[in-house]
Amino acid sequence: MREPDSVSPEALDDLEAGVGVLMVVWSRSAERIKPKVSASQLRALVVVDRHGAINLMSLADELGSIPSVTSRLCDRLQAAGFLDRIASEGDRREVVLQVSKDGRRLLRQFRRERQADLKQVLDAMSPRNRNALLSGMSAFYAAATELGLPDEMLA
Repeated sequence: MREPDSVSPEALDDLEAGVGVLMVVWSRSAERIKPKVSASQLRALVVVDRHGAINLMSLADELGSIPSVTSRLCDRLQAAGFLDRIASEGDRREVVLQVSKDGRRLLRQFRRERQADLKQVLDAMSPRNRNALLSGMSAFYAAATELGLPDEMLA
């Protein structure tokens, strides 16, 4: 017998379906930005941007990758002009990564596209359902934070 406060399998199925559609809407905006970048490159830019500056090891940890793969990813981002590598002030052997001016422009474009896609779906909802979704998403975020999920999983 199910606990009174537990989530039903049907509700979980509905949530998975909704999250699946949300992921399609979310990723569709990444496909429209120019120039094209891979999903992993875009995710790396988002993480670096959130930190302002981050070293390669920390970025690799957040991406769940190994440093050599992350370094090659950053090489491509730097070659495209989206990422700057700067010697750390504290340790000249350490390299700090920062999003470049062109990288910030790309991220702004991505966020505009993403928000337009989300707005299109939200505008198609009734005000009552839209408010319920937004309230529920805020509560979901708060619960995930309370459970200690890392920020990179919530971003």
